[in-house]
Amino acid sequence: MGHARDTGQPLAVPDAARIAANLRGLLGDHRLSPSQRRIARYLLEHAQEAVFFTSADIAERVGVSQPSVTRFAAALGFRGFPEFRDALRSSVFGGPQRALPAADLNEIQELVGSEIRDLERLRDGLQDLTQLRAVAGQLARSRPLLVMGLRISASLAHLFGYLAQKVLPDVRVLDTAGSTLEDRLSRAAEAGAEWVLAIGLPRYPRELADGLVWARSAGLKIALITDQPVGRLIELADEVLLAPVSSDFAFDSHAGPTVLCTALLHTMLDTLGTEGQAQLEAFDDSATERQIFLPY
Repeated sequence: MGHARDTGQPLAVPDAARIAANLRGLLGDHRLSPSQRRIARYLLEHAQEAVFFTSADIAERVGVSQPSVTRFAAALGFRGFPEFRDALRSSVFGGPQRALPAADLNEIQELVGSEIRDLERLRDGLQDLTQLRAVAGQLARSRPLLVMGLRISASLAHLFGYLAQKVLPDVRVLDTAGSTLEDRLSRAAEAGAEWVLAIGLPRYPRELADGLVWARSAGLKIALITDQPVGRLIELADEVLLAPVSSDFAFDSHAGPTVLCTALLHTMLDTLGTEGQAQLEAFDDSATERQIFLPY
């Protein structure tokens, strides 16, 4: 177990906001595996103590293997964990990074700023996690788990299904309307499914409402991710999770619903506990052995 060591020199009192900004700069835009993202989250939440830990200490606290921590450092471009830890210490005890003045923002940056404000609304709405945790628990226990998204919502449904398949044994993405959708809903209900996660973003397809009506007739419960608190889809759902959709760009931006889906997956993983983490570790190790992804 690692412990804080006396360096013999006084340390500056860290500022939480500055630390968070510096660490996000350190992590950058690197593509991280699920296990590596867990490590990154831990470092963001425990930066001031983590600077004194070994790779084994971090692995124990995050619940991953020590090689996973080493691969995390390599993924960020460091030659090893000690070099990464030095950079981490600089991020915690170094100087602040400069923020771009609002006056310097161009038209596109202003649109991105509007998107950021929508994400802040989503963040503030998630202060109470009671509903999110309850929905996550129900979805994580559904065997199989159904994820429904038609037209514009299909891509987000596929993203959710792709990630959920890493920790759940049977996830079925439904993206085709009509009698085929009805058949798949009925067969899933017969196989033991209890819940369907439906994603309904503007413009809302009539076929999605028809599918939800059929799902209810098949005995399935519905959790809905959408952007409006009223409407036909809301009336058909048992649980509703709201995320803003930005319409400031020429085409709608789905950053808010995407973040909410990711938060829901994150909470489902917490619900699964060690079982879910073991599944993620197994996938990560298998992908490394088979060289599925290009090296960083």
